Amino acid sequence: MEGFSIGIIVLVVVLVVIFLWLFFYFIPLGLWLSAVFAKVYVPIGQLIGMRIRKVPPGIILSALVNSSKAGLHLNRDELEAHYLAGGNVMTVVKALISADKANIELDFKAATAIDLAGRNVLEAVQMSVNPRVIDTPPVTAVAKDGIQLIAKARVTVRANIKQLVGGAGEDTVLARVGEGIVSSIGSSNSHKEVLENPDSISKVVLNKGLDAGTAFEILSIDIADIDIGKNIGAVLQMDQANADKNIAQAKAEERRAMAVALEQEMKAKAQEARAKVIEAEVQVPLAMADAFKSGNLGIMDYYRMKNIDADTAMRDSIAGSADKGKKNK
Repeated sequence: MEGFSIGIIVLVVVLVVIFLWLFFYFIPLGLWLSAVFAKVYVPIGQLIGMRIRKVPPGIILSALVNSSKAGLHLNRDELEAHYLAGGNVMTVVKALISADKANIELDFKAATAIDLAGRNVLEAVQMSVNPRVIDTPPVTAVAKDGIQLIAKARVTVRANIKQLVGGAGEDTVLARVGEGIVSSIGSSNSHKEVLENPDSISKVVLNKGLDAGTAFEILSIDIADIDIGKNIGAVLQMDQANADKNIAQAKAEERRAMAVALEQEMKAKAQEARAKVIEAEVQVPLAMADAFKSGNLGIMDYYRMKNIDADTAMRDSIAGSADKGKKNK
């Protein structure tokens, strides 16, 4: 009997322990009491239902208590739905409290939409209260006088709560600001004008409404630094001069090649003419022989022709000697 009694006692203790563990697992008693003292009543059955729906009661109760203390009245079912949708309940609640204290218009539906869109709604509210400064990368532009300028700007932005869902991010803002700086510098007649009055760039860029369609509102654009780069105009002129020189050299080489070809052609024609003369001279003795045979040429005519050739050769010899004497003098 004693062993049976001890077994019953052990069984009862085990059952009690299991019951208490299940009770405190499904019902976070400490949070439930905190909610009660904060005048946020959540039935115990609802807490058990949260556990069954795999929603941590601690998160929902903490969100309800915090919002209630801040003067906000949130719906428990909506908080559970947002958690089950994959949202960050505590971040949304903190954002709503911060927006309410800063008199920023933000309702629960908009806050949850922003959170589910992947943006940090609390950070956005904080940025609405404390604007953020974004430094742009160096922007290179060329004025009309051909001088390159390298500008750096600081953009002060504030989050636009209404545009956080579907609005463009920081990269778009920086790209638009860079484009505006390039356009403003490019329309300046001289780089000196830009250096003397850099705030003109800020005014021109700011008036273009670059924050349209973005999740930010541009408050100011300040030119932090401007450096002088290369003389792009001079570089382009030098490149053009080199190109013109190369073209002229190519044309001159073409003309030289044509002249050489023409000279070679003339030499070929001269050689051809000399060949024809030699060929004709070869035919002279044959023609004379035929003339002797036919009686058209007599012996006296032949000697007379020879005398003429001898006289011509002597004159050429005398003329050549005279030319050499003049050259030696």
